[in-house]
Amino acid sequence: MVTLQPKNISKYLKRLRLQIDQRISRYLPRRINKEWAKEFFGKGDYSLRAIQKAVLDPIWNFLDRGGKRWRPALFLLILEALGKDPKKFFDFATIPEILHEGTLVIDDIQDQGELRRGKPCLHKIFGVDIALNAGNFLYFFPIYIFKKNKKKLEKEVYLRALETYLEEMKNLHLGQGTDIFWHKGKQKEISEKEYFQMCAFKTGCMARLAAKLAGILAKKDQKIVEEIGNFAQNIGIAFQIQDDILDIELTGKEREKFGKSFGNDIKEGKRSLMVIYALKKASKKDRERLIRILDKKGKTKKEILEAISILKKCGSIEYAKEKAREIVRESWEKVDKIFLKGKPKERLKELIEFLIERKL
Repeated sequence: MVTLQPKNISKYLKRLRLQIDQRISRYLPRRINKEWAKEFFGKGDYSLRAIQKAVLDPIWNFLDRGGKRWRPALFLLILEALGKDPKKFFDFATIPEILHEGTLVIDDIQDQGELRRGKPCLHKIFGVDIALNAGNFLYFFPIYIFKKNKKKLEKEVYLRALETYLEEMKNLHLGQGTDIFWHKGKQKEISEKEYFQMCAFKTGCMARLAAKLAGILAKKDQKIVEEIGNFAQNIGIAFQIQDDILDIELTGKEREKFGKSFGNDIKEGKRSLMVIYALKKASKKDRERLIRILDKKGKTKKEILEAISILKKCGSIEYAKEKAREIVRESWEKVDKIFLKGKPKERLKELIEFLIERKL
């Protein structure tokens, strides 16, 4: 069991990924069997082949592609920095990751994405119907993990954890709905405050859930739980900002490792922080041109490059980078005294710095 990462955070995350996937497989097998089906669904005459082909195969196809697994790491390190043994609660670390994987599958369908983690999006392989069902299955799957671990927790702690999971799933859909509305060009004027609220309910949601679960399992009062939840939420926002930057900066082999199509956010018409900043700072001509490109269907590579050049001309990339660092710096200052001094706290800080300074 990895409890403290080595200096090389990426190596730690790779090791943790294997452990998280192994733990997920205890609850969600790669190959269907009657015993699991009976325990999971109850008694019944199930088509095991249908479950295998329509649920297990697409989900494990997606999980096996990789991913950073930084949300489980955040959960474990916060738990340890609060003075608890993460080994006792390791199964709960799978919950924010399972939900995150579900959001990616659904997000790719809604955005009509092409690539995810270097391979065709799940709906491109299995069809929209199966991919949509698999993504929704992942949203509800954590209930099974909660149920299987119920006896490990006091009743009050169990109910707080379960209610937090349900609350964040509600928030997630509000954030996603807002993002979809914007990148369809339905709202021309978007403030930074509105953008950060959208990110808090979308990208920040699973990080906030990971942190709040850690606080609840550590039996901290609600004030502390909310504080570390807001801290993690802001880490998620900063992570999203860096992700958006990489979307337009990476080329060549680095782009292949990134696993997404070049200029994917521009192609989808997304209103990133860089776009919002550019729409405030650009000349009237550039502003109108940027909006036309973002709202246009079927953008060419030339148009995507033109949009990126407008962002660069306005200094949007530099602004976004500094904003991400500012968010992290201010968020850490607010929770610094909550975490116990020692290696877990140091490692937590290392993880956060890695997330916003990463090149992939």
